[in-house]
Amino acid sequence: MRIVGGKYKGRKITVGKNFTFRPTTDFAREGLFNILANHFDFREVHFLDLFSGTGSVGFEMHSRGCTKAELVDIDRSTVRHMNLVITEFGMEGIRTVCMDAFKYIQICRDQYEIIFADPPYTFKQLPLLPDRILNANLLRQDGWFILEHPRNYSFAGHMMFMNERQYGNIRFSLFAKNSEASGRLFL
Repeated sequence: MRIVGGKYKGRKITVGKNFTFRPTTDFAREGLFNILANHFDFREVHFLDLFSGTGSVGFEMHSRGCTKAELVDIDRSTVRHMNLVITEFGMEGIRTVCMDAFKYIQICRDQYEIIFADPPYTFKQLPLLPDRILNANLLRQDGWFILEHPRNYSFAGHMMFMNERQYGNIRFSLFAKNSEASGRLFL
């Protein structure tokens, strides 16, 4: 796994053999960031990554100029590994949190331009995630919530759903709170 753009482009993110999660592929991450780059100035983005796993999406965001990010994962060894990568790369402005994503949503008082979530594909509460995030006052009025999930699941019927993109077996669903943000096409 490598960072596909920005300051750390080409740098590899090592993953331990004991990790059992499914990281967002380089191909899918590159497609997602090509879209985001057309709509956001990453230097002005406050970013939240829920179910961070390897941290690759948060590291990619930082590589492209984001200086304020939180990466949340419940697994202690995963958070320790993300902290090692942050130290190795010399990344500043990234904070890791070892906590259940739903608990973090309940206690967090910050607001974000971009919230990204990549729960395990077997996550039973996947259908609840958009409402939990969109109702928690975490997303700024012009912000986007992006949910990575299996391609066989669709959120197209959700009232705040904007659009979706598919990369192999991965699907990104995009949600926005208001018409101004949803007026920006997810192309």
